[in-house]
Amino acid sequence: MVTDARAGADAQRARALAGAVPDPELPMLTLADLGILRDVEVAGDGAVTVSITPTYSGCPALAEMRADVRRRLIEAGYDRVEVRTVLSPPWSSDHITEQGRRRLAEHGIAPPGPARAAGPVPLVLAPTRSAVHCPRCGSADTEELSRFGATSCKALHRCRACREPFEHLKEI
Repeated sequence: MVTDARAGADAQRARALAGAVPDPELPMLTLADLGILRDVEVAGDGAVTVSITPTYSGCPALAEMRADVRRRLIEAGYDRVEVRTVLSPPWSSDHITEQGRRRLAEHGIAPPGPARAAGPVPLVLAPTRSAVHCPRCGSADTEELSRFGATSCKALHRCRACREPFEHLKEI
C-alpha cells in the first residue's frame, strides 16, 4: 500500500529530477529555470507522468527535452515514465524564474523583459521594441544587429557602451 506521504515524496523527488534536466539550447538553464516543467505525477503503481510545455509549438529541442527527462528518471529507478507535451496554457518568457534570469545574464545573454499581457494585440505603427540592457556592463545603449541569433528564440545585439556583442532571449 502506498501512503499519500510516500506518493508525495516520490512526486517531489521525480519533479526535482525532471526539473534539473538542462535545456538543450540554453544548457546553463534547467527545465525548471525555464518554466517548461509543468507537472509531475507519480501513480500508486510507480508510473511517472511528466508534463512539459515548449517555448513555442515548433521548438526543435522538444524531442531532446522529452528524451532527457525520460532518461534521467529511468536512471533514477523509475521504470515507467511518460513525458507529455502540454500546449495550453502556452509558455511565456514570464515563466522564467529569477534564478534563470540571473543565469542568462551570467552567461552573457540578456534576459527577456515582461511579455505582453494576454488579450488583443494593439496595432502600433512605430517601433515597439524596448531597450535591451547589456548583460556585461548594464548599459541600455544597445542596438539590435539581427532579429535572430543562434536559435530562433534569441536576437543578436551589440552594446554601444562596451562594444561587446551579446544575445537577448526574446519576450514571448
